Amino acid sequence: MSSIAVIGGGKIGEALVSGLVSSGVNPKDINVTNRNAERGQYLKETYGVVPFTENPSAVDEVSVVFLCVKPKDVANVVEEISDVVDNNTATTVVSMAAGVSNAVIEEALAAGAPVVRVMPNTPMLVGKGVSAVAPGRFVGEEQLQEVVGLLESVGTVRVVAESDMDAVTALSGSSPAYVFLVAEALIDAGVSLGLTREVAKDLAVGAMYGSAAMMQETGTEPTELRANVSSPAGTTIAAIRELEESGLRGAFYRAAQACADRSAELGK
Repeated sequence: MSSIAVIGGGKIGEALVSGLVSSGVNPKDINVTNRNAERGQYLKETYGVVPFTENPSAVDEVSVVFLCVKPKDVANVVEEISDVVDNNTATTVVSMAAGVSNAVIEEALAAGAPVVRVMPNTPMLVGKGVSAVAPGRFVGEEQLQEVVGLLESVGTVRVVAESDMDAVTALSGSSPAYVFLVAEALIDAGVSLGLTREVAKDLAVGAMYGSAAMMQETGTEPTELRANVSSPAGTTIAAIRELEESGLRGAFYRAAQACADRSAELGK
């Protein structure tokens, strides 16, 4: 009997499958659905999972179902698999879609169905993701820990209140795009200063990677780390002043708010 179904074999679905298999989950215990049969064959050949084109067949008798589809498709997928899931009260349904509440999925399933909402991010593609998990009303501790354990195969996991999920979307779900934008801007700035694009990319990406590792491994507050680099009347503080006067901090406040607001809109 298969124990996991991944509905949607796109980038997030594939990242999850890759992490699960790498962590030791038997690929024969992972059902993956994709409307494109060729994509399903690729996933089978690459990871050894069991491909499906029909969602109801894939979720039959599994313990956890991951919905790795776009927010607009969640309702239709849940309706499609509801009869099969309802017949197996041990199945936990996990939504990876932004803005879709636990209540929306719970209402489409039989009373008492365990539902978990997750906000992942794309670094899970390289095993460095951050997943925020919000359990629904009917999720037991054992079921929650099973989901957390599976998601830890692709990065770190934090359990949060569902009321925080819009903020979580702004801070971790969408923030890799902010980082990529900053990297892009730094690389272009380096080219403007006369560096080749290859050298500028190596320097910018390497500095960002090292800085992130430094924050994580030392546990030191970013404010202190920044101050340590900013010598009096030095080069770094001159750059920091320009960024502050250009409104960088305020731009991030506004960007995070816009992201959270959009997340809330998707849930309506």
